[in-house]
This record gives sequence, C-alpha cells and structure tokens, in this order.
Amino acid sequence: EQETNMPASWLNPTPRLNKWFSVVEKAHFSWCLVLTPSSKIMFFPHFFQMLDVYDLLSFDNPDGGVWKQGFDISYQDNEWDNEPLQVFVVPHSHNDPGWLKTFDDYYRDQTQHILNNMVVKLHEDSRRKMIWSEISYFSKWWDNIDEQKRDAVRRLIESGQLEVATGGWVMPDEASTHYSALIDQLVEGHQWLERNLGVKPKTGWAVDPFGHTPTQAYLLRQAGLSNMLIQRVHYTVKKHFASQKTLEFFWRQNWDQDSSSDILCHMMPFYSYDVPHTCGPDPKICCQYDFKRLPGGRISCPWRIPPQAITDNNVQERAQTLLDQYRKKSKLFRTNVLLVPLGDDFRYTEAVEWDQQFDNYQKLFDYMNSHPELHVQAQFGTISDYFEALRKSTGMDPVGINVGQLALPVLSGDFFTYADRDDHYWSGYFTSRPFYKRLDRVLESHLRAAEVLYSLTLANIQKYGQPNDYPSVDNYKLLTEARRNLGLFQHHDAITGTGKDWVVVDYGTRLFHSILNVKRVIVSSAHWLVLKDKQTYFHDPSNPFLQMDDVQPSQDALPRKIIFEVHEKPRLLVVYNPTEQARMSMVTVYVTTPKVRVLNALGHVVRAQVSAVWNDASHAAADVFQVRSATSVHHITALWVYSAPLGLSVYQLMEGMEPRTEAAKYMFLQDGRQISLIHLGTTLKCSNVSCLQKMRLKEDDSEDLVKVEFVLYGTTSNKDKSGAYLFLPDKEATILLNECVYTPQNYPVLIPKKTWKTMAKLPLQANFYPMTSMVYLQDSSGRLSLLTAQSLGAASLKSGQLEVIMDRRLNQDDNRGLGQGVLDNKITANSFRLLLEKRSSECSHSHTCTAPYSYPSILSHMSYMYLNHPLISMAVNQRSDNPSLTPYSPLSASFPCDMHLVNLRAIQSKEEGGGPSEQAALILHRKGFDCGFSNRNTGLLCTTTRGKIHLEKLLTDLKVKSITPVSLSLMHTHNSDADPQEISLKPMEIRTYRLQLS
Repeated sequence: EQETNMPASWLNPTPRLNKWFSVVEKAHFSWCLVLTPSSKIMFFPHFFQMLDVYDLLSFDNPDGGVWKQGFDISYQDNEWDNEPLQVFVVPHSHNDPGWLKTFDDYYRDQTQHILNNMVVKLHEDSRRKMIWSEISYFSKWWDNIDEQKRDAVRRLIESGQLEVATGGWVMPDEASTHYSALIDQLVEGHQWLERNLGVKPKTGWAVDPFGHTPTQAYLLRQAGLSNMLIQRVHYTVKKHFASQKTLEFFWRQNWDQDSSSDILCHMMPFYSYDVPHTCGPDPKICCQYDFKRLPGGRISCPWRIPPQAITDNNVQERAQTLLDQYRKKSKLFRTNVLLVPLGDDFRYTEAVEWDQQFDNYQKLFDYMNSHPELHVQAQFGTISDYFEALRKSTGMDPVGINVGQLALPVLSGDFFTYADRDDHYWSGYFTSRPFYKRLDRVLESHLRAAEVLYSLTLANIQKYGQPNDYPSVDNYKLLTEARRNLGLFQHHDAITGTGKDWVVVDYGTRLFHSILNVKRVIVSSAHWLVLKDKQTYFHDPSNPFLQMDDVQPSQDALPRKIIFEVHEKPRLLVVYNPTEQARMSMVTVYVTTPKVRVLNALGHVVRAQVSAVWNDASHAAADVFQVRSATSVHHITALWVYSAPLGLSVYQLMEGMEPRTEAAKYMFLQDGRQISLIHLGTTLKCSNVSCLQKMRLKEDDSEDLVKVEFVLYGTTSNKDKSGAYLFLPDKEATILLNECVYTPQNYPVLIPKKTWKTMAKLPLQANFYPMTSMVYLQDSSGRLSLLTAQSLGAASLKSGQLEVIMDRRLNQDDNRGLGQGVLDNKITANSFRLLLEKRSSECSHSHTCTAPYSYPSILSHMSYMYLNHPLISMAVNQRSDNPSLTPYSPLSASFPCDMHLVNLRAIQSKEEGGGPSEQAALILHRKGFDCGFSNRNTGLLCTTTRGKIHLEKLLTDLKVKSITPVSLSLMHTHNSDADPQEISLKPMEIRTYRLQLS
C-alpha cells in the first residue's frame, strides 16, 4: 500500500523490516518513510533507476475509466482541513517555431498578436500572470516594438506577472539533438535575455518534446536553473509514477556520484498539455473550463459538453465541480501544492480569449477563496511561483539551487521511447528527413570551427595592435545569424523531420545560407592567421584570398568537391584542424592532373595517393583526380600541391592490390547507395546487399565476422499507420539478446537499452532509440561501436546485431497533427565509423549490463571527433601572388585526450552595432571514458591528465586578462578561491569560463 496507517511495529527496526530493505536495495531502489501533516505514514521509493522501473512495469493498457490511461481517484472531504489545497493556474501559450507554417508565417499570423495582447491584458489586472518560453519569437517581437512597450514588458517581469521559462532559443527536441547544439541554443537565448531584459530564468518548461533526456536536465542545472517540467512520457510510466506519488523528483545523472547534478522535476500526469488534460483526470469536465471553447467560438469540446460563462447563478456549482478535479489531481502528488497549466498551441491570440479565460477563472477563484469551508486557495501563477510554494511546503530551499532537505525521491535514467497511446511509439521521427539531420551536423561543425577561429583572430589582431580591414562586426553578425538558425533547427518539429514540406525547405534554406556564411568567417579568419606579414592582409568578399575545397549548390543538394587546377607553379592549400588535439588525418583534394607532388609547410615531400574519380561504376573521369595525403595538423598548416612528373600513377591505389578491379570493387561507389566503414584511415565503400564480410583488428591481427545488409520495413495493415512521428512496422520481432547493448544520449554517456525482460514485453518499434552519437554492443571480451555523423534511429533486436534506419518514405499521415506523409526524400550522404575493440584489462569502471551507464573508450571518443569535425581544406586563390604563409597554433600542446573544447565563443558587445566585446565564453567538457580498452598503437597524439589543465600555459596566443568561472550560459558568476588558471573537471562535467581578453 502506498498510503496506510501502518502498525506501530513497522516503525521499529525489526528483522522483518531490515530483511525487506535489503531485498529492495539490490534492485536499485531505496525507500523512505514520510510522516504527513495528517499523521499518516507513507512508504515511498526514495531513489530509483528507470531501468528497474521499466523491468517492473507490465506495459499493459487497461481502460482506466474517465482517466483512460490511469485509474479511478477518490478522496475524503476532510483531507484538506488541516492544510488547505494551494492551486496555481499557470497561463501559457505553446508557440512552435515552425511546424504547419514557417517561423515567419506563424509570427505574422499569430505570435506577434499573442505578445501584443499580453502586454495590454496583463496590465489590466495585477492578479493575471503568464509564462513565455521561446526566445526566437520573443526577440523578433522585441525588435519590432517601441521603447514604451519594452518598458511595459520590463515592469511585468519585475512585478512577477510575466515569467520567462527555460529561456532557450527554442523548446528543443531531446532525441535527435547533439548536446553542443543544445548548449548553443540555450546560451543564445540566455545571452539575449541578459542583454535586453536582465532576466535569469529559474525554471525549465518542456511540454512538447517527444520524450525526455537527462542531458537536458543536466544542462539546465549547469545553467543555474533550479526546477524543470516535462510532459511527453510513456503513458504507462506516468500511470506508475502517479500511483507511487513520484511524479515530482530530483533528476540525477546516472554518472553522478553525489547530488551535484540534481534538479527538481515535475512530470505532468495526463495525456496532454492542453486544458482538457491539465485540470484533473476527467477531460470531458476539464474541457468545460477552457473558456476559448464557449459556444459560438471557433473550437468546441469533442465530448459535446460546452463550457458555461461563469455567473452568480452558476459559480457555486462550477467552482465545486472544478475543485473536485483539482482535489483528485492533487492525490497524485505528495504535497498540497497543485500545478494547473492553462493553455495550448498558439493560445491567447485574440483579446477576447484573454477576457474569456482570465475573467471566468477569476470569478471561480474569488468564490473558492471566499469560502473557507472549501479549504482551497486558488490563483493565477507562474511556473516558478508553483515551485517556490512546493519547495516551501516540503522544507526545501524555496528559490535557490541548493536542494536542502530531500523530501522528494531521486530518479536517474531517461524517458525514451515515448508512446502516447496503445502501441503508438514515436520512434519514427528519430530518422524522418535524414538529409536535414545530416545538414544540421554539418552546420554545427562548421559553426563551432568558425566560432573558435573568429575568437582566436580577434585576440591575434589585438596582439599585433595594428589597423586592418578584418570584418569583425560583419563576421560577428554572420555568426549570430548562424547560431540562431542552428538554434531554430533544434526545435522539436524541425530536426525531428515533423514539419510540412515547405516548412522543411524553409529550415533547410536557413541552414544552407548559414553554412555558406560561416565558411566566409572561416576563410577570412584563416587568411589573417596564416599570413606571415600581417600588413599584407586585405579583405575582398567578392574575391577571397582562400577558397573552400567543396561547395553545396543548394539547400537540398549534396556538397561536391571543387576541382583545383594544378600546374608547375605550386598551389597552396591551408588546412585547419578544428579540434583541440593535434591529429594525423587524411587531406583529400580534387585536381586536374594525376602527376602531382605534395610538400608540407617545411618544404618536405609528403607521401600522397592519387586515385581516380569515378563517373559511374565502370567509367573513371579523364580530367579529375583525387589526391590524398596523411597530414599532421596542430591547428592551421599549409600544404603545397603542384604538378610533378614523378607523381604516382592514377591506378596505384594500394600496395599489393591489382589496381583496376580491386579499386573498383572496394574503393568506389557502385550506384549511389553507400556505407563508409572507417578504422584508423582505411575506408571501404560499397553498395552490395552484403559487401562487408570481416574485419581485422590491427592490434592483435585477429579477425571477426562483420556483415552489412539492407532490409526494408513496410507499415502495418491496421487502421493506424506509420507517419513522420510513428513507426508502426508490418512485422514483429523476437528479442534474443546475450550481450549488453548501450544506446546513446545527446551527451556522450551511454545507457543500457532496456533489459531483455523489458524488451520482450514491448513491440518492435518500442525498441528503437535515438542514435545521436554512437551505439555499441559489448560483452566481457570486447565491444563493437557504430559512430555516426548524424542522428538516426537504431535498435538491437538480436544478439550481435545492430539496426540503423537510414530513411523513411510514407504515403500517409499518422494522425498527430502534421496532416501529410513524408515523400520529400533526398539523396543523403550519411557517414559512420565502425570500431571493433578488445577489452584489454579490468579497471574500476564496470562493463556489466547491471551498470546504469557506460562510457566510450578514448579511441572511440577521438574517432567520433574526427568523424564529426573533419579537417577543413582551403586553397589560396590562383589570382593571388603566393604570399609568405606560416603555420598557426594558439596552443602550446594538445589538450588532454579526454578534454573537449565545446566552444570558444565571442560575446556580443553591449554597445550598438552588434559587434563583439573583448570577452569570450570558453566551454569545456571532460569526457568520461572506459579504461578497459587499450590506447596503445592507436595513433592518438594526446594523453590524459586526470581532468587538469592550466589555461595560461595552453592558450599561448590568447592574452587573457582574467578568467571567471560562470554558469553554463554565463548568467551566474561562481565564487571560487581556486586559481582560475588551474582548471580541474570531474568526468562528464561541463564548465564555462568568462575570459576577459586584453
């Protein structure tokens, strides 16, 4: 029983209780006794792992009555006599930055009117409140309003009537997004708020992402937020949490050894975030309190019982009926503080809706509050008003980030894969529109490369102290636009591939233009940094000094290599390594002759391979050739490529390989469908149904059978079918697993898939998960990892087998609001690396399936970095006289192997003009890694230092005046007695520093 008057003997440390505790602790549960104000003893789980919860649940779907996915809720009328029910009704409007309309169309037709009405209607009554989440819309509106209206907004925020929740650029998807892009969009939103409103968000609000990840919880906590709310969780999990009264918990990272990552989280209990599913368990009653649906309006209640305007004649009955729902909902929680959201998609567009909702609710509140026998206090509130009251009621720190007394349980784990009803699992969107999922990562990589190079260029210009025409302001504006376009695409109907066709094109066009723009920033910055004589720098945007080695013709086309003319006069190449470790990688360019020689920056000949460029399976191009050379790059270096009679023959591709047939079989495309399998520089490309047969491990020359096949799923013949969101396949799978399967989070820590007991209870589509970075299989002797350069859906349904969904084509809609199938498929160049590793030694990190998390190896981390952040090659314009170039490196040595420079991002000046300040944000992440895999003979040019680095010694080219530890998005300054130059990070920790550059 979850609530009962237990016998007094249960309170004594009897052998019975001790024995029972020892059993449940083995199952990753711990329990606590809570004495409530009503003198009832409650017995609750205190710490629990989601893996154990999934094992516990039966995933059946009985009809729960009015709360169809739940159960009947009852209460005693006197339960609130000693402690009244405190109700916070939180008005909100969920504004998708693109879905059925483009971002701009939604803004023009709806969002601007919502925000304009908000200013007027909140000022009419100080008791009215509202929350807003999407800064992408808010900033566009802010740019279009006058100073008088801006002052009115500031007054609403200061008075507590308007709260900005989360404050990210968008409400991001939490499955397909990479953690660095999640950080980018959060920083962009928070920096805008700090610059324009001085606001520091306290609470996260995520009502619509299709499943929830602990990564987002960690990032919000690191940004200084105290609380968060989530909504789209599997209906069976919601029901279980409601029955256990664990819908509110401290969300802790799997890898956290203490409570440093805890953030207080509220899970909404019912089907949706709309009004019918937020006041209580009965949607036909709650719908009667959505006063936008009053008779005569555009929308009505599907249960055919309309709302009634509140009058003196009906207020008593209407208030008591609503209070009954409030009381029933409160029975699912541990305190007498209740949250009731009041809103839906694009609500409060018209002034009349503000009056309908606020006036009618105020009459209900006035009646409830004026009748003490009802034992309720109801009012409008913001989401932070609610959490402050919740914390106060449990004895916690009411507003701060410190947890204080742990009166609520602690949870670790994730909430994937989401199902909203029946067997309708939302695993289809993990792959929908894969072309744009790939384009997202291309912009993400190029933007980071441009941010770092731009910041280094500004510092280097200060160092030389001479005037130049480097376009610092223009470049900063290009970076800002790219940040915002990338941020917009993290929205839960953008990167997910769940928008209308023309909306997808709008997103793609924004990504495409920003890729072109950040390339401009890269070439103009690299131009300055590699010049030996800075006096010769010039900026000519119509005729740039450097030219990228590839070009993308349009937003929906694949990039293609630029063909460089090569003569006896050397052609200079500048190669930029955007990672923080020196690396040996392949540089590939297309040239007009097979007779070439490559020299490095010191003038020494570099071994190079010349090969054919194939027009099709059997015809090589006569006038285009590929040159590949292995090049060691610290940061930026130069190569000389020129025509030479001693160049390798076009067909001398590999030692000992008969040139024409083997090269065509293994090295080149056959028909456009392609898988690339890369291990330490060796690439296999093929299109046959099963082209790969075995892999040889370099370390010990052992061989393993590895097979690649293509398969096809159809959709079910049932009434409900697959669409952009749902995956409802035409076949079932028998789950047969002998090894441990780890699936990724956005963050590079992997969690075990549900255990085979859970998987066997679930349909095939429930066992697909988002693959954002990698997925691996492992047993006690080894590990097979698949690393990815784009987010897709993945599963392991049988032992030793991984499945990755590459693309989806769907004739029909899946009835989740999109109103179309997915028929706009594009030829997509997905990239992967397959890594086979033998476990070499035991170490402190467990590799068993019982561990709630797992780390990649160091080699896996670095291979992933090389895949996602390739070398960037630029050729000096042929019309330029060959100037004197010099390699550039801002680092005295490589960063440690496990330390990642997430970003070095220039901060905008507070002055007019939108240019950079003399400050930069340095964001570092220490990767956790499994030490049970050997790093010998891997070719890595870095070591580990137990998370310690000295910034001043490493960043030799940055004249840093001061280093200040700050929260993730720079909103809060951390006080520390430690030397800010000496940085020490725990495994998995992300930390931000504000650099003041001299």
